[in-house]
Amino acid sequence: MTAFVSPASGETFWYVHDGVSKPFFAALLQAFAREARAGVDRTIVLVLDNAGWHGEAGLNVPDGVRLIYLPPYTPELQPAETLWALVDEPIVNKHVGTIDELDAIIGERCAALTNERDIIKSRAGFHWWPKIAKPK
Repeated sequence: MTAFVSPASGETFWYVHDGVSKPFFAALLQAFAREARAGVDRTIVLVLDNAGWHGEAGLNVPDGVRLIYLPPYTPELQPAETLWALVDEPIVNKHVGTIDELDAIIGERCAALTNERDIIKSRAGFHWWPKIAKPK
């Protein structure tokens, strides 16, 4: 699972998937940029950790997306990391019979959270995070 979040607005883009690689991440960035209208309506500064598949070397970064990397070993500074507890709520201490069932539950939860911008902002919007320059 991958989430892209704007800490200032609470806007989220969720992607449920079952693996990671640099080619997959490049395709995911393309999908995200298209859905977020990066390069059309706005430029997005995307804060990433230093996972091997996030590295810029050989990564095709879409127009309208700028990558900024966190210092090594600082996942607590990644705004999206704070969202996983919200995503996991419907499955905590429950048995899920199949991966397909798990994907469906998580997908439904992410869809519901997309409309909960205030909750998302309260989790991802660190007090030190820059404020939106032009609110929409």
